[in-house]
Amino acid sequence: MKNYKIILYVFLFSPFLIFAQEKVKDTVPVKLERAAFESAWIIDNPTNVLYSKNTMEIQMAHRFGTINGGTNDLIGIWAPSNIRIGVSYAVHDRLTLGFGTTKFDRLQDFNWKVALLRQTRGNEMPVSVSYYGNFTIDARTKDNFVRTQDRYSFFHQLIIAKRFTPAFSLQIAPSISHYNAVPPKTRNDKFAIALSGRLKVSPQTAIIIDYSQPFTHHLFPDAEPERFYPKPGIGIGAEFRTSSHVFQLIIGNYHGIVPQKNYMFNENDFFAGDILIGFNITRLYNF
Repeated sequence: MKNYKIILYVFLFSPFLIFAQEKVKDTVPVKLERAAFESAWIIDNPTNVLYSKNTMEIQMAHRFGTINGGTNDLIGIWAPSNIRIGVSYAVHDRLTLGFGTTKFDRLQDFNWKVALLRQTRGNEMPVSVSYYGNFTIDARTKDNFVRTQDRYSFFHQLIIAKRFTPAFSLQIAPSISHYNAVPPKTRNDKFAIALSGRLKVSPQTAIIIDYSQPFTHHLFPDAEPERFYPKPGIGIGAEFRTSSHVFQLIIGNYHGIVPQKNYMFNENDFFAGDILIGFNITRLYNF
């Protein structure tokens, strides 16, 4: 547990210690590469995208129920759905602050994203490195908690992204999730790594993928025989872009929307047919 806390503190404070400026070549500032992705999210994970100062983004994420629910639920559309509505604002070209509210568990997340390094066109800086974090409050009634601090959870992720060509981008993102209160036989901290990619097939359309692998597992309470969770997250989708909108239509097995909810507690097994349909919509406003 001590090691987990040390790494948690590193994730929390490192963004303020390793800010870097792009190199200057022959006294002329280098040109920045375009962002590797079109939206601040790719399926279930944040991307390296930060918008120019005074840009506001409205976000809506929707996940229908699992397709193999065993009832007449019209491939999950009639099943219980999870929804998140959020807003973020770029207070600086390198810093975005946001807030979102999610249906399941009434989660209220306060989030931030910081650009630490930015990829340049001349390859002086070959990758972009961004930090994403959130502080989330479970707003269910107080009878669900022993102490007030049991409502709190945290998420920290380092996003390393590269735009290889105008059509192809990849990112890898290690993360740590922390819950103050967890069920029996469950760890408070969860390390994970995500791999996400985007391939353009037309000027406005792309194929997107997102794979999230948590490390170490928890035992289902009173499981007989033993069963473990969380399950890896797998998402495949199509992305459609306009000048101010991005629409992602996806098939995957994550239902929690808020990252730490997915990484800590996902019980859906993609290869066992626990998949669901979902979509993400974002809209930009410049002030």
